[in-house]
Amino acid sequence: MKTSNASPSQAPFKPQIRLYQDWLARERGLTFDSYDALWRWSTTDLDAFWQSCWDYFDLQSPTPHTQALNRNAMPGSVWFEGAQVNYAHQVFRHTQAAHAAGFPALISTNEKGQTRELSWPELQRQAASLALRLRELGVVKGDRVAAYLPNIPEAMVAFLATVSLGAVWSICAPDMGTAAVLDRFKQIEPKILLACDGVTYAGKDHDRLAVVQALQAALPSVQHTLLYGNLDAAASLPNTLSFMDACTSDNAEVAAFQPEWLPFDHPLWIVYSSGTTGMPKPIVHGHGGTVLVAVTLKSLHNDVGCSYAPNSWGERYHWYSSTGWVMWNAQMSGLLSGTTCVIFDGNPGGSKDAPDWGTLWRFAAEHQVTFFGAGAAFFANCMKAGVDLQSCGDLSSVRALGTTGSPLSADTQAWGTEQFERIGTPGIWWCNISGGTDFAGAFIGGNRELPQTPGRMQCRLLGSAVESWNEQGQPVLDEVGELICSQPLPAMPLYFWGDADNKRYLSSYFDMYPAGLGRRPGGGDLPASAGGVWRHGDWLRIYPDGSCVIYGRSDATINRHGLRMGTSELYRAVEALPEVLDSMVVDLEYLGRESYMPLFVALRPGVTLDDALKQRLNQAIKEALSPRFVPNEIFQVAEIPRTLTGKKQELPIKKLLLGQPLSKVINPDAMANAACLPWYVEFAQAHLARHPA
Repeated sequence: MKTSNASPSQAPFKPQIRLYQDWLARERGLTFDSYDALWRWSTTDLDAFWQSCWDYFDLQSPTPHTQALNRNAMPGSVWFEGAQVNYAHQVFRHTQAAHAAGFPALISTNEKGQTRELSWPELQRQAASLALRLRELGVVKGDRVAAYLPNIPEAMVAFLATVSLGAVWSICAPDMGTAAVLDRFKQIEPKILLACDGVTYAGKDHDRLAVVQALQAALPSVQHTLLYGNLDAAASLPNTLSFMDACTSDNAEVAAFQPEWLPFDHPLWIVYSSGTTGMPKPIVHGHGGTVLVAVTLKSLHNDVGCSYAPNSWGERYHWYSSTGWVMWNAQMSGLLSGTTCVIFDGNPGGSKDAPDWGTLWRFAAEHQVTFFGAGAAFFANCMKAGVDLQSCGDLSSVRALGTTGSPLSADTQAWGTEQFERIGTPGIWWCNISGGTDFAGAFIGGNRELPQTPGRMQCRLLGSAVESWNEQGQPVLDEVGELICSQPLPAMPLYFWGDADNKRYLSSYFDMYPAGLGRRPGGGDLPASAGGVWRHGDWLRIYPDGSCVIYGRSDATINRHGLRMGTSELYRAVEALPEVLDSMVVDLEYLGRESYMPLFVALRPGVTLDDALKQRLNQAIKEALSPRFVPNEIFQVAEIPRTLTGKKQELPIKKLLLGQPLSKVINPDAMANAACLPWYVEFAQAHLARHPA
């Protein structure tokens, strides 16, 4: 995408998707009379659409590629064969122009009010310095670099340094317990550990030096640890190096450093999405696909522009996240387009003793944020807390609101729209999106040119061949069904780390429906060799006007306030207590409802669930996972329902609690202990009496 050196006093912010369509008409001779027609072209002529995105965003490669989509298979698609890319190259191509225009790369603030700005040249210098130090420490292409860092500029510096070398990045947030971090990092065997001494959250400093030492002891593959003093600049541990010292070089070698050109599908990072059994899934994404999908999604659908482009002059992009959520990756992707990223580290709701849901709004006002994103739960909490935006400073720069992580209710969206109308911004645009860590992108989201209906997402995204399917594998309209994607996306996983023969990858997304069913672009079937459709695990309703509603998870993964965690991880923590024989948890977060997560425990004979045991159970979950996954209530039961093969019946019990009849959700003949079902039926009836579906 070409930009200009003009300096308008006020950016027009013409919709980015309109600029793209103008380009299509001018450069390709393609015009469409509706968004639906544009979407159908993008999901039918995949090669033409993704090539147009490569050209429109002026992505660069020192070598040519043959075509956009060389092989359409799911999984196993081959994209842009012959092209070479590097995420860091795409970021640093903006350094000179963005800096000349006077815009910083990063603006960061924490709970203590400490604000820093990092210029584009400084971001590039620090990344180059750290990359050269990592190279000195033996890091080569394909090595894993694991980070235990919060949402601070140093995390993004470290990421850019790592991927510049062709090494593979992976990060966990310091609010995660030692066991949860090790469940992830042990699988990928990192050579380098980047860690911090602690974090500030909810008004308190939390020391993490003991966790860092535990990680070092439990990760024999780690050859060097670089420690960043986040709480105390002088923090140190035995057998660690200084992170900041590694970032301070400023010499000719640093100035001359350039990221390595890599194949389009070279591994970029490993992110984690938990299933309902086994360890967290270590998902590998590639450089090229991640860059292409990120710039396309963020620009065309999130409407986030380049800060030094005349149309979006002064753009400042914020999406609240911890480093444990893929929205941290999405926030950082603003750098790919030359956009100033504005980041906040800490609790958006203040502290337990002094709750304050105006924190992020005042932060946005102070730093003149133009795009303000957060999890849907954040906006719901603001509404419940009675936040008045009129008392939060000058928010006139905010032109768009982004939400994801869980369904946004119509009431919450209407509240936010009214709040902005009161401060002089009528008809604020909501960019409600739904996607996943799984492919570091979105399937459904926004379009500034389409009407808004509170509580709905506006459209299926360009290139995302999303449909709602019934149990027979038939597309349905205006009904709730399984969210599937029938065509590949460039950012879909390359593979799961350590997954022999793609067994876990295939079982996670591709084995629900027969291979070949619905796989022909534009509709129809292909041979089984084309693979199966992607089944995402969400309940989706597509309305006749193209707008969409997600009704929550169709599997048993916990989606707690926008953060996903596999039930198996919680079970490991709970069932480590000697009193607990068995356990089961279900997450009832769905549209328009507060997240409600009950935990059922079967205890040893003679043991009663009292307040002390409840407290120990909650503490075990806090320490092993995060305080976010503490259940709303804990119930003692005689037995946990299991299948004949021993699997916990989480999803059927979830469906019971959502109001579906027993006969439609479970087959007693397939159960090992069907006699326990009446208790759960009675519990579900009592729950529904209190909270009608």
